[in-house]
Amino acid sequence: MAYTTLSHERDGRIARITFERPERLNAIAAVTPGEIERAVAEANADDRVHVIVLAGRGAAFCAGYDLRDFAEGQSEGVQERMPWDPMKDYALMKGYTDKFMSLWRSHKPVICKVQGYAVAGGSDIALCCDLVVMAEDARIGYPPARVWGCPSTAMWVYRLGAEGAKRMLLTGDLATGIEAKAMGLVTDAVPADRLDARVDALAERLAGVPKNQLMMQKLAINQAIANMGLETSQTIATLFDGIARHSPEGMAFKHRAEEAGFKQAVRERDSGEYLDEIWPIRTGPVQYE
Repeated sequence: MAYTTLSHERDGRIARITFERPERLNAIAAVTPGEIERAVAEANADDRVHVIVLAGRGAAFCAGYDLRDFAEGQSEGVQERMPWDPMKDYALMKGYTDKFMSLWRSHKPVICKVQGYAVAGGSDIALCCDLVVMAEDARIGYPPARVWGCPSTAMWVYRLGAEGAKRMLLTGDLATGIEAKAMGLVTDAVPADRLDARVDALAERLAGVPKNQLMMQKLAINQAIANMGLETSQTIATLFDGIARHSPEGMAFKHRAEEAGFKQAVRERDSGEYLDEIWPIRTGPVQYE
């Protein structure tokens, strides 16, 4: 299959799916979710594959949605001019979420390798995987929880419990690999120069297990999470994600990104300043465009 934002290859019993936009820190383009789903399906269809390793080329695993397109620009559906259609928004973002969740649904276990950053939508992708191994100095988190987002996969609470999820999502803070391992968010954290070796060793360990055994264990565990209401949680979170992008503060963030660039808007969002005091909330009649 042809891919534009990632590559897929088989290495013995290991399928390697690698994001290939290092110049953008592997930020998510509009086509990326669909390519993830296709690559996972390709790996699952290959009878030689026992385990999948998901990684990112270059300095970061994935820096989230490409805000150069989604925040500075006029990407269809992600931030609509008013009047906003919440069901159109939900259909778009639910589609992205379902494609990320192909990693969760994969019959073959998926190991995620994180160097640099797994933030915002990048953390959604990482937490859909079965096992996550981070470099100790890597960072994971969901800063848009401060303004302009809600993690639509809802995986934080299932991995950390209510208190841990609140700690991360009420602040939008980032955790290092060391901190993420200590809180039970990820499987392991190792020095950056040992990351490849640790992931490969874990993948080889899983590759020695029969595929049917891997599939049974994963299905049994995932079903327990499903019984806790994962699908309902994702429905609510995906709706809230759309609302967050169209709240007064969400619209103010978008306007600021268009005016000053997304990097400046993100710096201000994550600074700890009172955002309602530094970003003007635009009021007035609804503009129909």
